[in-house]
Amino acid sequence: MAYHPDLLARPVPRYTSFPTAAEFSGAVGGADHAAALDRVRGDVSLYVHIPFCEQICWYCGCNTSRTNREERLSSYLDALHREIALVGAALGRDVRVRRIAFGGGSPNAISPLAFVRLIDVLTLHMPLRQPVLSIEIDPRTLAPEWAMVLRCVGVTRASLGVQTLAPHLQQAIGRIQPRDTIERSTALLREAGITSLNYDLMYGLPGQSDADLADSLAGAVDLGADRIALFGYAHVPHLIPRQKRIDGSALPDQAARFRMAWNGWAQLTAAGYDPVGFDHFALPADALAVAAAEGTLRRNFQGFTEDQAPVLIGLGASAISQFPEVIVQNEKNAGRYRMLLSQDRLPGALGVARSAADPATGLIIEHLLCRGEAKVGHDRLVRMAPDLALFAERGLVAVEHDWLVLRTGGLPYARTVAALFDPYRQDSLRRFSSAV
Repeated sequence: MAYHPDLLARPVPRYTSFPTAAEFSGAVGGADHAAALDRVRGDVSLYVHIPFCEQICWYCGCNTSRTNREERLSSYLDALHREIALVGAALGRDVRVRRIAFGGGSPNAISPLAFVRLIDVLTLHMPLRQPVLSIEIDPRTLAPEWAMVLRCVGVTRASLGVQTLAPHLQQAIGRIQPRDTIERSTALLREAGITSLNYDLMYGLPGQSDADLADSLAGAVDLGADRIALFGYAHVPHLIPRQKRIDGSALPDQAARFRMAWNGWAQLTAAGYDPVGFDHFALPADALAVAAAEGTLRRNFQGFTEDQAPVLIGLGASAISQFPEVIVQNEKNAGRYRMLLSQDRLPGALGVARSAADPATGLIIEHLLCRGEAKVGHDRLVRMAPDLALFAERGLVAVEHDWLVLRTGGLPYARTVAALFDPYRQDSLRRFSSAV
């Protein structure tokens, strides 16, 4: 895989939405949130945010805090229950909730009993239609009683925060979890009825070698992960103060990061995983790999997904809802979030309204990232020819009639190519992460 550092020098969005969160402002708020909910019809998906962890990792950029005050956790869940009731009341009778994803933070930072109560509230207030249930799990705090709870409520998909199996790297990022912890958590989740298990892994960690990454990937394969997400660590301590505890001088350079990403691709595909998008891998029978093979893969705030629902409703502080005409983010501050719900007000506080041109542009970006090709149109390709030439002359992309196609060697540059179509993009080191 050819390395072209000049093409990767510019930080770019991950494009989990279009427009991206960098364009959010207070011009969109509660009224837009209510109007969008009123227009929802048909299938929808829910994302339920639990912004708490028992231990905070140094690298983490999530909106999360420690569960060291029981009353704060209890009052947050009360507000979340209230939001679920308000949103459920706003949805029309023909709405069908087909998927629910619980994320964080760490959903297992709350007690199993609190999780069951949350399921009860969703069942009472939301138009559930046998939804697929998924959950993010912190293996360090996965208690045995979770197995029975997950099985009883019908959770079938889980994502395990592994990051790395190397003890010295765990120490470097503030996430100590011995390999036997991962093994025990994996066995517990399988016992609980999880049929699709994802491992989150990272490259580009301080002091990480190629051998470290290869060992972690081999461990994930040996443990039978159905999906593996291989993310590049984004070191942005100016945005995430807790990252200041990480030794920035020990981080691999961009050339090493590129090599790690490519080595990971080669190792996992050799092990029988299908590549999905630019940083996910799945066993051929997994629904994610099937969607990629059939050309139905999509991308939203949960990353690459086979979810076809046109609407994703976020519940909880900082959760983001994606509607066809507007993107709305809930109040990020947990205190203000609770205050709004205590007044029976929807917590939408930021967002962006989609322009008339945004859906078509967003579809081009999504198709490039999910399918490796997109129908762009002759006139647009002509206007963009000078920018695309930088990639075409190195064999990374090809223009075929009205289509732009990523060649095999162009996969690491997918986000950079997609960013060429983004009229909102701003070249700022503070806004986005490295493309690899």
